[in-house]
Amino acid sequence: MSEESLGLKTTIELVAGHHPNGEIIAERVLVTSQQEPNSYLLLKSPLFVRGIASGDVIQQMDKPKGAFKVLRHGGNLCVRVFSKNNNEAFEQTLSANIEKLGGDVDIREPRALVYSIHVSCGFDAIEKMLNQALEGQPECGWVYGNVYDPESGEPLNWWQPILAPE
Repeated sequence: MSEESLGLKTTIELVAGHHPNGEIIAERVLVTSQQEPNSYLLLKSPLFVRGIASGDVIQQMDKPKGAFKVLRHGGNLCVRVFSKNNNEAFEQTLSANIEKLGGDVDIREPRALVYSIHVSCGFDAIEKMLNQALEGQPECGWVYGNVYDPESGEPLNWWQPILAPE
């Protein structure tokens, strides 16, 4: 895997999908190395790679190129907001609302935003806030990046042990 040193931080390429011709589509993600071989802590949630969020520890697999497995979930939800037009009309308000819930803006692009927010904030509260912020914005929508299995669409349920009462 291509690695680029950024002090203690590194970027690695992970599989984000496949082109119709079969080629792998990769996304470069910001990580920091962990003690286990080929394992990394994600420092920001990705825009396209599914199943992971900031705070997760992943291990890169040897094959296929860019494949990984999640070793430990950090508890963050990855929330992706896409817009057909520039998102400046709602970005500041939405980002401020996410930050009030303790979340972070991980990626800010003119037509895409990625947020990390801890699952303990509650799905209902997060979804209500997102739906209200995007009300009247017909050209945009949001999705979770690490809640549903990319193949089956079933909930991954990684949050159950995190939310379980002690």
